[in-house]
Amino acid sequence: MAQDDPELKSDDKSTRWAENRTDWAEDRTIMALERTFAGWMRTAFAAIAIGIGFRALFGEFDPPWLAKAIATMFIVLAIVFAISAERRACRAFERLSSHAVDAPKLPNIKLVAYSISAGAAVLIVALWLLNDGTLAQSG
Repeated sequence: MAQDDPELKSDDKSTRWAENRTDWAEDRTIMALERTFAGWMRTAFAAIAIGIGFRALFGEFDPPWLAKAIATMFIVLAIVFAISAERRACRAFERLSSHAVDAPKLPNIKLVAYSISAGAAVLIVALWLLNDGTLAQSG
């Protein structure tokens, strides 16, 4: 970086401006990563909603397990979205350092993604175990 160059004076105005622009760019990147992560979480919720909606709308499929299987596919896709977004975001945030903005805490990012994933997994279990609000008949 410019501040590591021994030939430049530390009070050189153009050097300070270049360092500030670099810092601001890194801060903008952090904010863009936050928005991207939030977008993937919204996409995960949308996949969950599509799965639930599909099951509710086409619950009377023949064979009856087909609607559940298709709904499960969308809900599993939501889990994939949440976990992959968390991994990509955490890797990116570890490489960056914030200057003027508050970077999100990695445990919070993980908590959001894993909570959505756990909720989706519970929903899959409920989808297969419950039948019209009562426990499914075994056998």
